[in-house]
Amino acid sequence: MYDLLNTINGPKDIKKLSVEQLPQLADETRSALINRISNIGGHNGPNLGIVETTVALHYVFDSPKDKLVFDVSHQCYPHKILTGRKEAYIDPAHFFDVTGYTNPLESEHDVFTIGHTSTSVSLALGLAKARDLRKADENIIAVIGDGSLSGGEALEALDYAGEYQGNLIIVANDNDQSIAENHGGLYKSLKALRESNGKSENNIFKGFGLDYRYLEDGHDTKKLVELFESVKGIDHPVVLHIHTIKGKGLAFAEANREMWHAGGPFNPEDGSPKGEMGEGDTTVFDNLKKLLDTNDKAVVLNAATPMGLGFVKGVREEYVARGQFVDVGIAEENAVAMSSGIEKNGGTAVFGTFAPFFQRTYDQLSHDVALNNSSATMLVLEPGVYGMNSNTHIALCDIQMFAHIPNFVYFAPASKEEFEQMFKFAVNQKEHPVGIRVPGKFTSSGKADDTDYSVLTNKIEKSGSDAAIFAVGPLLPMAIKTAEEVDKKTGKKITVVNPRFVSGLDEELLTKLIASHKVVITIEDGELQSGYGQTIASFYGDKDMKVINHGISKKFHTDFVPEELLAECGMSVEKLVAEVEKYL
Repeated sequence: MYDLLNTINGPKDIKKLSVEQLPQLADETRSALINRISNIGGHNGPNLGIVETTVALHYVFDSPKDKLVFDVSHQCYPHKILTGRKEAYIDPAHFFDVTGYTNPLESEHDVFTIGHTSTSVSLALGLAKARDLRKADENIIAVIGDGSLSGGEALEALDYAGEYQGNLIIVANDNDQSIAENHGGLYKSLKALRESNGKSENNIFKGFGLDYRYLEDGHDTKKLVELFESVKGIDHPVVLHIHTIKGKGLAFAEANREMWHAGGPFNPEDGSPKGEMGEGDTTVFDNLKKLLDTNDKAVVLNAATPMGLGFVKGVREEYVARGQFVDVGIAEENAVAMSSGIEKNGGTAVFGTFAPFFQRTYDQLSHDVALNNSSATMLVLEPGVYGMNSNTHIALCDIQMFAHIPNFVYFAPASKEEFEQMFKFAVNQKEHPVGIRVPGKFTSSGKADDTDYSVLTNKIEKSGSDAAIFAVGPLLPMAIKTAEEVDKKTGKKITVVNPRFVSGLDEELLTKLIASHKVVITIEDGELQSGYGQTIASFYGDKDMKVINHGISKKFHTDFVPEELLAECGMSVEKLVAEVEKYL
């Protein structure tokens, strides 16, 4: 099954093959890739579509001397298979030996740990500049695809590359797809180039002053080898625009590229899922839909992740046609600034995307939205330990990033009902911008929330004395359970507080607690340092109150189990009960 692949332990072994053998190596590489992703899931379409390109790259170039930078790096599985890590794709016992992104800790053939988009050309330019200063001669290759060209960093890098004078090879892997469909004017240019076999005058790359070459069949290993050999050792930047098929090799993945961008285990025969599929939470979508259906001046904006908001293919088209759903492509900064403009000119704007991608928007949130006090609503999806758990997609510092921006109110709902009321308040007020932390899955309190969120106060969920626990968002059930266990063990009732907002303090409540409490304990699902709890500790700094803060340790945590990481950082019912007992 893996006759050729079994002989490949690194790029040097690939070079021993003839060009005529490369299609077989590509087929076996794709088979190994399907073996792993069908059993444990992962990024499907991006990797299936770049197999032949990767085989040809390693056949021509000399990694690790020549440096390959993958963007977004979720297309690096074939690269890993061909650089000594094939067992992680062939042998189930080794499936979890490698990560889903390039990782220098795994191999000398991985230059960077990369999980975010639009970074490759900038990183490659840095590598090239250092090479020039060292008077070395390695090739620097940036492989960019899956909609990453629309990101601001990629465009800034292409702009500088247009005046750079030295070896830089940019492989634009054009599969006419981001996660969902591509958006933005530059993709009209790419389409025109595809349809003209690279001859169209509408050439964005040449507009940046870059040399340019086109290959229509990005799955023809012989033509790929010829193309790469023609630029090896080139003395100036060049863009190699190759047309590929996302999901290549699995008919269902080719037919539905959005669904098969990534996912869980599946049966490779027909794409049916292995195991039971849990029902997705529609809370966010239901509230967004209600807004759009009742307010014709409302707009929902997204940046290439529409499924995160529930606007999957077949659903979003109606709202796109009405002008009420806008996907700006991979360009979060643009979406946030647009939200400010929409609000300033009489509209209602909601922008939502996953928390790790919100990091790119800090300047726009601070300057374009908050400084101008535009009443846009930001939905920060899956922050904290219950969000994504890869160190490339970690989101443990959202409170540190956003809670301290003036004018910006940052809510932390602990239930579905609180989210619904906070969202209703946010999109109907015109006083200031609002952000809402949106957990991966909502719990229900079982009763409607009628809170007036124009008045920022904390909510006492359980009243008691001596000890109070402030629990941010999804950690509220842990605090309530702790209070119940303390009551069972000691007969003592303690206070549990649901902050509900983390961009400020309820100083009136904090002051009242001094009279009847000895200790305040804070727990949060994000990083401890400079988090919500330490803000409370600062308030009590010169007062007679013991404060104990718990949060996640300052580290790029990865591949963790939320409950285990929380417990490691002092947050479990058992540990909190023991801590409370010390002060009763």
